[in-house]
Amino acid sequence: MSTRLLPLLIILMAAVLLALGFPLAVSRAAAEQQDVVIDRIDDTARVAALAQFVSEGRTGTEGRAGSEERRELLEEELTRYHEVYGIRVGVFYRDGRAMASAPGNWRVPADGKGRQSFQEALLGRRSDDPEQVWPWQNGRLIVDSPVVRDGDVVAVVVTDSPTGQMRSRTLRSWLVIAVGEAVAMLVAVGAAIRLTGWVLRPVRVLDAVTHDIATGRMKSRVAAAGGPPELRRLAGSFNEMADNVEDVLEQQRAFVADASHQLRNPLSALLLRIELLGLELPEGNEEIASVRTEGRRLAQVLDDLLDLALAEHTAADLRITDIGEVAAERVAAWRAVAEEKGVRLTEHRAAVTGWADPIALSSALDAVIDNALKFTPAGEEVTVTVARNGTTSTVVVNDGGPGLTDEELSRIGDRFWRSNRHQNIKGSGLGLSITRALLAAGDGTITYAHGEPRGLRVTVAVPRTAP
Repeated sequence: MSTRLLPLLIILMAAVLLALGFPLAVSRAAAEQQDVVIDRIDDTARVAALAQFVSEGRTGTEGRAGSEERRELLEEELTRYHEVYGIRVGVFYRDGRAMASAPGNWRVPADGKGRQSFQEALLGRRSDDPEQVWPWQNGRLIVDSPVVRDGDVVAVVVTDSPTGQMRSRTLRSWLVIAVGEAVAMLVAVGAAIRLTGWVLRPVRVLDAVTHDIATGRMKSRVAAAGGPPELRRLAGSFNEMADNVEDVLEQQRAFVADASHQLRNPLSALLLRIELLGLELPEGNEEIASVRTEGRRLAQVLDDLLDLALAEHTAADLRITDIGEVAAERVAAWRAVAEEKGVRLTEHRAAVTGWADPIALSSALDAVIDNALKFTPAGEEVTVTVARNGTTSTVVVNDGGPGLTDEELSRIGDRFWRSNRHQNIKGSGLGLSITRALLAAGDGTITYAHGEPRGLRVTVAVPRTAP
C-alpha cells in the first residue's frame, strides 16, 4: 500500500509546489524588468527636460548659438550616460533627425517595435511597457518619452537598453526559487514518508498478525500502536474478533478431543465383541471380516482426530535440531516397510540444523513418508532429501506414485479429503492435516508440488533462526 500511497502524496505535493513556484518565477521576472523600465522612464524624463531647453533656443542668431551650446552639453551628457551604463540613448526630431545621440551614429529604428514606440511618443504619450524578456532571450528594452514644448511634441527621447544584467538577475532569482522548491520538496517527501509510515504502521501490524493467525498462531494479537483513530479502533475490533475465533476453535478442539476420547471405550468394546463373534463363525467369513475392517478404520479415525486436537492445542518445544539426523532416523524406521512393499527408500543427507520440536518434526516426517510409501507401487523409489534453502532447512520427500492433478494439489491437506482415485488405499484423510498443525506450532510449513518426473513432492520446511 505504501508504494501506491507515497507516490500519490509526492505527486500532489510536487504539483502544489509547482503551482506556487511557477507564478512566483514569472512575477520575479516581471518585477526585474519593471525596475529596469522605471529606471529608463526616469532617465528619459531627465533627458527630455534637457532637450526641451535645446529646442527652446532655436530662433535667432544668438538663440541658435545658445541652442548649439546646450545641444553640445546634451550630447556630452548622453555620451557619458552611454559610456557608464552601456545604454544607447538619443533625442530625435519628429522627422527622425538626431538632436543628439550616443553613440553618434545611432538612429531611430526604421521598423519593428522601436519604430512603433517612436510613433506612439510622437502622439504625446509614453510607449507601452515592452514585452517580457525571459532569461533565454537575447532581447533589448526600448523606452521612449516625448519632448514637449508649448504643448507640442517637438522631439522624442529614445533609450535602447541591453538586458544581459537583468536576465542574469532574473536567472539568479529563479535559481533561488528552484533551490527553495527543492528544499521544500525534500521536506515534503520526508513529511510524506513519516505520514505514510504513521498511517500504514497499524495496517502492516494488522497484516502481520492476520498472517500469523492464518498460519495457526492463534495467540497473535495486534499491539496498541499509533496511527489514525479509525485504524486504532479497527485493531481493537480485530483483537475482539480473534479472541472470539480462538474461543470457538478451542471449543471445537475440546469437543473433538472429548468426543474422540469418549467414543474410544464403546468402540473398543464393540471391536472386542466382533472378535468374539468371529470365533463363533466359520473362519474366512466375509461379512465379519468387513465389519472388523470398518471397525478398525473407525478406531484409526478416532485416534487421528485425537492426535489432531492435541497437535493444534499443544505448544511446540522449539530447539536447535539436527534436521539431517532426524530425517535419517525416520528413514531407517520406515525402511523395513518399504522393503516389504518392494519400494526403494533412499536418503540424501546433509549437515543441516534448524529450529524445530524434534518430536513434532519426527511425527510430521512419519506421516509424509508413510503417505509416500502408500501411493508408490513396487519397484519405484521414494527419495528423502535434506537441504538448506536460504533462511529455512527443508526435507523434501519425492515419491514415485501416480501424483495429483492441479485441482487435487489445491485440496491436499484438507481434513478428511482424499482423492477419488485413491479411495481404496488405507487412510483417514487426517494425516497431512496433523502434520501441518504440528509444523505450524513451530513456524514450520508443508507444501506440495508435482514430482519429477512423476509422483508428488512434499517439502517440509523449518526456520534456521529462532522464530
